[in-house]
Amino acid sequence: MEEQNDLIPVYIMGKQYMVPPTLTIMKAMEYAGYQLIRGVGCRGGFCGACGTAYRILGDPKLYFGLACQTVVQPGMYLAQIPFFPAPRATYDITKLEPTATTLFSLYPEVLRCLGCGACTKACPQDIDVRNYMAAGMRGDIAALADISFDCIMCGLCAVRCPAEEAQYNIAILARRLYGRYLTPRSQHLQARLGELEEGKFDAEMAELKKLSKEDLVAQYKARDIEPK
Repeated sequence: MEEQNDLIPVYIMGKQYMVPPTLTIMKAMEYAGYQLIRGVGCRGGFCGACGTAYRILGDPKLYFGLACQTVVQPGMYLAQIPFFPAPRATYDITKLEPTATTLFSLYPEVLRCLGCGACTKACPQDIDVRNYMAAGMRGDIAALADISFDCIMCGLCAVRCPAEEAQYNIAILARRLYGRYLTPRSQHLQARLGELEEGKFDAEMAELKKLSKEDLVAQYKARDIEPK
């Protein structure tokens, strides 16, 4: 049991709790007795489900972070944002074209971007959101997809946006368009998929399924590896 002197005060839903200073926001909430049902996902900083806004006592600035990654600080006031009501277009990716017209018709608000950078400051992944929104305003699908590649869809950028845009939803549309229509196709992968569909490896797979774990490990270690 921690000594009281080793604990720090944080405020959850306006109530003070004393928690160990080494905990993340998520673990501190559980330490305080909260059972987290919503706003919890991978716990590893990848899914974006635990977006959290917080202030520090005596500091007027509003901070944002992922509850599973951000370590608590003394005098931290917490408010989780497991869902933010940002606009999300409905579409069939197979019926779209990778053009600026598609982007602007589904998300016309992309043209309202003020270039203020509030979205970039809110991003827990340190993505240059303002930059990829600028690419979106130019209709540059490839650049928008590339710059936003590490987005985990936490939605914190939309929380800060004075133009009421849903940057992360705009970005995933661009990545889907790029992945389906613009990314270079791997010819040897297409050829191999064709061979699989034709059953070229069915007999070999059947033989592999008969092997013991030891024999499979031996074959794996003896395999030919493509040069880097």
